[in-house]
Amino acid sequence: MSTRVAIVTGGNKGIGLAIVRALCRDFQGDVYLTARDVGRGQAAVASLSSEGLKSSFQQLDINDGDSIRAAAAFFKDKYGGVDVLINNAAIAFKVADTTPFAAQAEETLKTNFFATRDVLTTFMPLIKAGGRVVNVSSFVSCRTLNQCSPELQQRFRSEDISEEELAGLMQRFVDKAKAGQHKQDGWPETAYGVSKTGLTSRTSVRGSRYLYAGLRQARGLGQALSEADSRVRVGLEGGPQELHVLLGEAGPLPAAGATRGAAATGGRRSGFI
Repeated sequence: MSTRVAIVTGGNKGIGLAIVRALCRDFQGDVYLTARDVGRGQAAVASLSSEGLKSSFQQLDINDGDSIRAAAAFFKDKYGGVDVLINNAAIAFKVADTTPFAAQAEETLKTNFFATRDVLTTFMPLIKAGGRVVNVSSFVSCRTLNQCSPELQQRFRSEDISEEELAGLMQRFVDKAKAGQHKQDGWPETAYGVSKTGLTSRTSVRGSRYLYAGLRQARGLGQALSEADSRVRVGLEGGPQELHVLLGEAGPLPAAGATRGAAATGGRRSGFI
């Protein structure tokens, strides 16, 4: 039987590092954290090693197509595929950041939605039978959706929205932000929120499973291990119970709505109610 492998993108700090730490303790197989910066990635591996936890590093810049393809080729050659892929890599501008909103919108959507889409497109053919894909989103996506116009809300909640239409909506937000017309077009003033609304919706379109970050509101998920650079936190200190939220045990993941922050199954939008 081949060795199982789990990958966490953006795993060198914050939420990603917390997930890697939990996987190192409880996942039966090899655990890889990826990061854009080689030095920071290797430093994270060394830090985990000092805790007695074994992990490995693979360079991956999700905004670089060549980097995505190189990482995919590495895992295909070494493991014949991937058992667990956790798409955690993302960015969020600070509230006090003075970068023009148009630039924030373009950069945030490029990374959090379009680059994550590219990772999924490349890695999905490598996911082994019984494997899991987790897209780390945020409860902020629910609040953002409720701030959108009725027309946009209807499309995001639609059961027949396609990947192409969704990508078009994300690009429309960026274009309107550049023109200073996003509010008139029905969008709220939050690039991060829109990016996570798009990611959550895309996960549902693909019938994948997803996890909401911001687990501090969920009972029994332990205290936050770390505060990420963005405004979300994750609690994974409890080990197997919390890891089940990500990966489940044998069989399907917990039912949608069982716990806020739990992974949802199939095309059900537990966050879009």
